[in-house]
Amino acid sequence: MDMQEKYRQQLDISYSYHLAKRMEKHRTNEELGYRTAGSKAELATGEMLEQEMHTIGFPIIHKDAITVDAWEFERAKMTFLNEKGEEETIQLGAYQTNFVTDGPECYSVVYAGRGTLQDYEGMDVTGKLVLVDINQRDEWWINYPVYQAHLKGAAAVIAAQTGGYGEVDERALNAQDIAGPSNAPAFSIARHDADQLKKMLQGRSEVKVLFDASTKVIPAQTTYNIVGEIPGKTHPERRIMLSAHYDSYFDGFQDDNTAISMMLSMGKTLLEIGYQPENTLMFCCMASEEWGVADSQFDWSTGAYEQVFTVHPEWRGHIIADLNFELPALAHGTRARIRSTFEYVTFLEEFLEELPSLTGAYPEETRITAPIETWSDDFSIAIAGIPSMVNDFTGGSFMETNYHSQFDNDGFYDEDVYRMHHELFGLLLMAIDRTVVVPLDFSRVFRKARERLDSEWCEKTGADGQRLLRVLEQATATAQQLYAKVEKTNRNARHADASAAGVENASGLCVAETGDAGAVNGDFITCVQGTNTAAEVPAADTRKLERSLLQVFQQEQDAYVRIDWYGNVLFPHGILQDRLQLLEGAVRNLKEGRLSAALRKLYEIDSNRYAFLFEEEVYRHFTSYALDQSADRLKWGTGRIIGFENFFPVVTGLLEKEKTDCSDFTEEIAQLEAAYERQSDLYRKEIDTLCVQTERMERLLREAGVEFYGQ
Repeated sequence: MDMQEKYRQQLDISYSYHLAKRMEKHRTNEELGYRTAGSKAELATGEMLEQEMHTIGFPIIHKDAITVDAWEFERAKMTFLNEKGEEETIQLGAYQTNFVTDGPECYSVVYAGRGTLQDYEGMDVTGKLVLVDINQRDEWWINYPVYQAHLKGAAAVIAAQTGGYGEVDERALNAQDIAGPSNAPAFSIARHDADQLKKMLQGRSEVKVLFDASTKVIPAQTTYNIVGEIPGKTHPERRIMLSAHYDSYFDGFQDDNTAISMMLSMGKTLLEIGYQPENTLMFCCMASEEWGVADSQFDWSTGAYEQVFTVHPEWRGHIIADLNFELPALAHGTRARIRSTFEYVTFLEEFLEELPSLTGAYPEETRITAPIETWSDDFSIAIAGIPSMVNDFTGGSFMETNYHSQFDNDGFYDEDVYRMHHELFGLLLMAIDRTVVVPLDFSRVFRKARERLDSEWCEKTGADGQRLLRVLEQATATAQQLYAKVEKTNRNARHADASAAGVENASGLCVAETGDAGAVNGDFITCVQGTNTAAEVPAADTRKLERSLLQVFQQEQDAYVRIDWYGNVLFPHGILQDRLQLLEGAVRNLKEGRLSAALRKLYEIDSNRYAFLFEEEVYRHFTSYALDQSADRLKWGTGRIIGFENFFPVVTGLLEKEKTDCSDFTEEIAQLEAAYERQSDLYRKEIDTLCVQTERMERLLREAGVEFYGQ
């Protein structure tokens, strides 16, 4: 029986499930849970996971200290006389802000609709609790109405999710990263309880309640990432990383207890079957993924970012892959997906082609998608120069119903899906471990960058798009040629490994018995239907080639990976092209008198979609905090947003003219045309920069291939 089959048979999914349930023990809020960044609950859970690693038998275990903004949410309860005149106490959730009462204190509650500036007309909310309705998926994030209420003098916002999240039950509470200042307090309330308060407020300006709450943000606190390692027998300096996060909102059974438990179960199983990896395997329990830095647009994935940028920057250049896990114990649509950086897609597709039948959990086969998103830790890890992937977890209804609520429990637990993910990623881990050169195919990212380049915009702006096209075409060809050789090298190594073990090779072909197990690390033997051909490839040379490939990967992340205002991962020239098109359309519509159409264009540019609904200080604050802070506050978002345009005065001015039926848009057209010229200039510079950066990457790939393969 080969190691892959031993692994599958030894898996104990019951162990994984019960470990996920055990992680619910430690909580900052006794009734709701919450295992938040830097909290006592997070620290206690980290200690539990460290002890579990000792029990499993990881040869190396270490706690890596990281610095985060901590959040302790102990309680939030509201007491009032309901419509029947009966005293009623309700439980509230919280966001990462400061608000502490000295026991129950009396407050007035007022209702401010969706919490926009217009909703406050004629209202005095000073020192009061402001009830608002929000839909964070389809409208705006919680930080906008919260900060608006703060500027109006409110004591705190009480937010009811009217859609987008927490739709599973009318009593569902919701929690998301606040991405706002800690001195603007906010809590969440169930729709059922919010509806009660709204009924009581009918015909009244406010109602009196007793409010008892304790939520504290404590800057610059220490928490820990917990790492267990299985040293590599051949190349211990060469590493493969597995990651998941152990902080949570509420009990976090799916997000992300089951991921931590699956990861540790995979390690446990490998140790039990005596698997000796060629490379060091690292099982990383990451802290503070949900939130970990106050008043930053990029406040999540803090633990992972700190791990690879601050604590272990030396890992960069030595880790050949990160397998990140999120919510692996429930079905996400009709097929499983691995979401990957572009460079690993080809290898993953080849891996799936040779994969044996796994536990039937989805009606459709597993697929690969790219690029990765900013939703989870794999993005922070990727931009550090570590090729990353994650089980895709954003499909299905769970995200809109149970996600980040007290209903994130085992109600959606699917044992077949969970087992399938254990199998899939365990076999993938072993497949990556069998590589002798990191299997990065850069042709896909070069091709995608080429496809995204719009020649029309190059011509309009005077950008040298033809040069970039030529450079990208050459880079694509070079990358394809090199990957073909790398793939052959890895396949030969797999065949040699199979030959040494006297088992079927990765392609299912029978191979001869041989006692030379070390052949895989010296002369690689190609075993095709029993025919052996020696090809000398010294292991030291593969490391040099690999360093070059990882260097190009880092350069590609620096050159090509940008995000828009909402965290979508895009090419820099794609962002600028879209912005130019929207600006051109807005100007054209204004010149033709179509004001509403022009406004719709402007709303799609940067943060101008809804910011005009709030006062300018709100817009200014949430612009500055994404662009003007230091890297230690912006973390993975540092420098990723390019060419921001502030259209707050333009939009508000146009809206005023719409009210008065004014059709003179001369001033606004001039401002937009000036912005168009700025973006055109930036686009030309970006195209030139991409040419230089891509030429550098192509040259490094070509030289690395020639040096290693001789042609």
